[in-house]
Amino acid sequence: MRTSTADAADATPPYLRIAAEIQQRIASGVLRAGDRVPSARQITKEWGVAIATATKVLAVLRQEGVVRVVPGVGTVVDTPQAAPAREHSRDAELTAELVVRAGMAIADAEGLAALSMRRVATELGVPTMSLYRHVGSKDRLVLLMADAAFGEAEFPDPAPAGWRERLELLARLQWAMYHRHPWVVAAIWVNQPDPTPKLLAHTEWAVRAFDDLGLGPDAVIYAHVSLYSYVRGIAVNLELEAGLRRAGAPVEPWDVREPEFEQFLAGGQFPTLARLNERNDFQFDIDRLFEFGLRHLLDGFAASVAPRD
Repeated sequence: MRTSTADAADATPPYLRIAAEIQQRIASGVLRAGDRVPSARQITKEWGVAIATATKVLAVLRQEGVVRVVPGVGTVVDTPQAAPAREHSRDAELTAELVVRAGMAIADAEGLAALSMRRVATELGVPTMSLYRHVGSKDRLVLLMADAAFGEAEFPDPAPAGWRERLELLARLQWAMYHRHPWVVAAIWVNQPDPTPKLLAHTEWAVRAFDDLGLGPDAVIYAHVSLYSYVRGIAVNLELEAGLRRAGAPVEPWDVREPEFEQFLAGGQFPTLARLNERNDFQFDIDRLFEFGLRHLLDGFAASVAPRD
């Protein structure tokens, strides 16, 4: 995926960029506990954005626990709780890697919706504002978490000889990663990719394999994104299932719903489905689905570059 740091920055919604700038002012001490942060009207003037965007900025800051509303005063920097000496010691030992690992642990156990800077800080026993010196913003933290998840893959050296074997290996490494960290499906968007080293290592592995097929530059990128999107698309079901389990809802196999399907099929509106249902005792398995689709996707790539008589 071709991108640049500048492109990635431009792709960030304005309200998130402005919120990050205000957070940086707080982290650097320009704005201290109890100080008023720019009001919605001041944000519109300083950054040249609409009032709706300015309102979103303040909403993000409140959600992150960075600011609070004081009646009659306005929105001010939240006062950090008094920290014991041990907490100050932990703050001094804090690193970006520790923040990222703590965020991943929360997302693995409770989903990405449970993640907040305040929650991560609580888990680490440090003030919330300490995190911003290491990861910049919640969005940046999520990106670093996804990068760390992709970085768990170990590529063999030397690589398999054939392009297909290399792509099968890559897809299965990513599939295993989504099993461990299903929340990653919501962390990366192919329309607006961000450059991170471990994710780019996956991209390099893929484009090198596709490049060996003699495809043009655009075709190589589209082929890579198609393979990546296939794996991610199937993995969406892993995240949905994980959400059901966290909510305590049953994850039922297909055959539990079979009577409901048969009621529809008995009406004659779906004759092909009814015929297949009579002939097949189908047992759905998501890993078999992944392997089935992967095989046929790679068959399609092979057919598209095969010599024609």
